[in-house]
Amino acid sequence: MVVKLLGPAFASCSRRVLACLIEKDVEFEIVPLDLLNGEHKKPEFLALQPFGKVPAVQDGSLTLFESRAIVRYYAEKYAGQGTCLLGKTLEERALVEQWLEVEGQNFRPHGDAIVYQLFVAPIFNVPQDKALIESSAEKLGEVLDVYEGRLSKSKYLAGDFYSLADLSHLPSIEYILSATDKGYLIKNRRHVNAWWEDISSRSAWKKVLALGGYSGVN
Repeated sequence: MVVKLLGPAFASCSRRVLACLIEKDVEFEIVPLDLLNGEHKKPEFLALQPFGKVPAVQDGSLTLFESRAIVRYYAEKYAGQGTCLLGKTLEERALVEQWLEVEGQNFRPHGDAIVYQLFVAPIFNVPQDKALIESSAEKLGEVLDVYEGRLSKSKYLAGDFYSLADLSHLPSIEYILSATDKGYLIKNRRHVNAWWEDISSRSAWKKVLALGGYSGVN
């Protein structure tokens, strides 16, 4: 059965889900939504995603939202095909979950603030908060210092295997590097940058980028 992803392919959370679906060899169809015209706030979409955020997925009779929950579901549902993204032992799974939480609770708030203020806000004519930009960059730098230490000891965040913990970072870092002036936060940390060069070179991620970007950003 073809999975339907409702939301624009360029949205960070859509890209997270798409990267997982491609890694797992799951067939999908993208149903685009026009965010500028508020399609994600219309009753038809709110019936699927009551918070009005993208994406949502429809898989037969099942509807899911929240990208991290979605990627966990597909990594588990299709554990026997494509790339193993959850680890092969209970201990590996625990480390994947740990670093997924780190991404969601520590990396994401600051990374998303930077991308929103420097990239998204101008598109929607929202005034930029320069103090928030600088404080978010400083805090993200502190998080990435922890990553630098971790990645000096293992190839990937959960160990020496690629997992959802790494995949989940792809969308935000892509936009930080391509759409803001804060790319030095990644590039100036040797092990973080090497990790980024590795995970962003995966064929699944290149296929996600080929699906399209926004305003020239891939």
